[in-house]
Amino acid sequence: MNPRTRSCLYLRCISAALLTLASLTAVAQDPTPPKRPKIALVLSGGAARGLAHVGVIAWLDEHHIPVDSVAGTSMGALMGAMYATGMSPADMRKFIDDINWEASQASEPRYDQLSFRRKEDRRAFQIGIPLGLAHGVNGPNGFNPGYGVGLLLDRVALLYSTVTSFDDLPIPFRCVATDMLQGKAVVLEDGSLAEALRSSMSIPGVYTPVELKGTILSDGGLVDNIPTDVGRAFGADIVIAVDVSSPLGDRQKLQTLGGVLDQAVDVMTIEHDRESRNNADIVVAPDLKGFTGDDYIAASQIMDAGYKAAEKRAIVLSRFALTADEWQQYVEARRQRERQPDLTIDALQIQGVDSAQQLRLEERLERYLDHPLDTKKLETDLTRIIGEGRYDRLGYEFFREHDLQGLRIRAHEKTYGPPFVDLALDVSGSGVGQFDFSAGARFTFMNVGGHGAEWRTDVQLGSRNFFSTEWYQPLGTSRLFVAPYGFFTKQVRGVFQDGARVADFRDRRAGTGLDVGFNSGRSSELRVGYRITDSDFNVLVGQPTAGANGTTDEVRALWTFDNQDSPAIPSRGVRATLELSHVFNSPGATHSFRQLDAQTSTFVPLSRRGSLFVNTGFGTSFNHDPGVLRDFALGGPFRLGAYNPYELLGSHYLYGSVGYRQQVYHLPEPIGHKVYAGSWYETGSAFPDYDSVSLVHSINAGVIAETFMGPVGLSFSVSATGRTKMNFSIGRQF
Repeated sequence: MNPRTRSCLYLRCISAALLTLASLTAVAQDPTPPKRPKIALVLSGGAARGLAHVGVIAWLDEHHIPVDSVAGTSMGALMGAMYATGMSPADMRKFIDDINWEASQASEPRYDQLSFRRKEDRRAFQIGIPLGLAHGVNGPNGFNPGYGVGLLLDRVALLYSTVTSFDDLPIPFRCVATDMLQGKAVVLEDGSLAEALRSSMSIPGVYTPVELKGTILSDGGLVDNIPTDVGRAFGADIVIAVDVSSPLGDRQKLQTLGGVLDQAVDVMTIEHDRESRNNADIVVAPDLKGFTGDDYIAASQIMDAGYKAAEKRAIVLSRFALTADEWQQYVEARRQRERQPDLTIDALQIQGVDSAQQLRLEERLERYLDHPLDTKKLETDLTRIIGEGRYDRLGYEFFREHDLQGLRIRAHEKTYGPPFVDLALDVSGSGVGQFDFSAGARFTFMNVGGHGAEWRTDVQLGSRNFFSTEWYQPLGTSRLFVAPYGFFTKQVRGVFQDGARVADFRDRRAGTGLDVGFNSGRSSELRVGYRITDSDFNVLVGQPTAGANGTTDEVRALWTFDNQDSPAIPSRGVRATLELSHVFNSPGATHSFRQLDAQTSTFVPLSRRGSLFVNTGFGTSFNHDPGVLRDFALGGPFRLGAYNPYELLGSHYLYGSVGYRQQVYHLPEPIGHKVYAGSWYETGSAFPDYDSVSLVHSINAGVIAETFMGPVGLSFSVSATGRTKMNFSIGRQF
């Protein structure tokens, strides 16, 4: 090898060595960290137990564990969507703490949110089974249309109403529903986020299913309660599954029908749940022993249990923690994908109803145009519209069109009516010898003869036969109305002497009338009108006593106010009625006279479970004898319970009571709701004139329960003179 060649070779070796050294140095100094694993968070369904997901998410955030995608089912879908749309764990907790879970899960707005006429329906016809005649006798395809839950979901999804894919959320998101036509899982990844969540949470038989993308969707927990397969489909390297599903119950659970049905569903899904857990890299299972799917009242404890469960898995979870700088970069990238609130509404769109209904809804909601959207006020307005009875759901979302941001209202009319049917059962008695049973229905046709008009017909058969019909027509767009009506009633009424029933009278009345009035919308109504009644009141059995036959004609004014929170068992609010009549003639009366009847019922909550109540009544015929047909009557529960109905009669009356009622139990769904125990003191009397007032007294104690048949009550009463009576009732306010 010549010297020149040798020199070239040396130079090449030295250059190669220098290049290799430089390369190694560059690798050693490369600031780019090795690629971290992609993490998918999978959240299972579990109703109230699913609130534990918030605690798990809070722990992950605190310990800088990144989440690159979220998949959830049912309550897991809701919690996952809240996180995926940019809510921090603290925001999520506050959002949950502010939810009125009882109201959000109700099948219709609270009683105090209903229109006045719907309040009348609930008070008079208390069987909680909604029916309609639009397609034969039919009802909704679920106990609950989910209007309250729907508004909650709309609020969560509002800023992301216009996303074309759930990949565009701050954290990519999926939720699972069940295709009820094909019996398979459906993974929802685009469209309306609120509707996707509602589909995933629609428990069959409880919430009405959702028609979406050409199919009928219900709760995803039926087919994929822990959707680890969906998390894996994101391309995740690590799947963290949070399992809050209920474990199988013991023998004691199987002693009840509800327990057997719950266990049957768990048995059908348990094998799939095991496969889902095996498909996860890490499973976090909060200790939720003692908590059920209905324990929303224990939300704080359940969320804390989720945090503790993540802490127990700290060793394995912490392997994926980011450094402070890496976490800050991750959070900033997520924040860049968040949408900033711009709530100004430039246009309004109504979806789901015909053009006439669209126009009416637009007129009622146009005040939201050109203003920042106040979701609280909007939800209140939508709830009140639902409370008028035509719609079972009203939702809202944003849309964008030609650089304008609009508000879209999704309206859903009840499919089973109008006409609507409300049912009533009226059973009452005092011991074996006094028992009354009646059953009835109210048929309500809407928009008969004009917008807002209603034709309402009541039929009741049994111990009391009753028929009435009324056509209610608002005058234009005002709250004034006109209401012609007719009625017929027939019952047997006892006549008492010294506490003993000495005769039974047939009390038959038929009449017609015309009222004009003012309806405030929700809380009150004033009517003024003329009524004529034909009456037949004569003895059937017992001692022959003078009866009464003939015609009564009168002008009357009736004012009713009601802001109580329940038609059956209020815990707060006032109900008051004031009726003033001028009777031109009536059987048994020698000349015309006036009558006044005023009644109040007031409930004041003293605690979350207990309320003080005060009832009053006052009636007078202004020093005239109105005749037997127009006498005031006392006796029976909350009318002096130690005495028989109609036992105390007179031209005037006074009544007052005070008591306390405490919730002591909660019935399982769908049997009923709350059970109360209470006691109360009553005093009062009915008398012919003020010179002969002699008050009587009654001390009472009893229980009353809210059931699907209406209120069920049982009470024991004792008078100051030692008279005792056991009263019971089913289907009416006690």
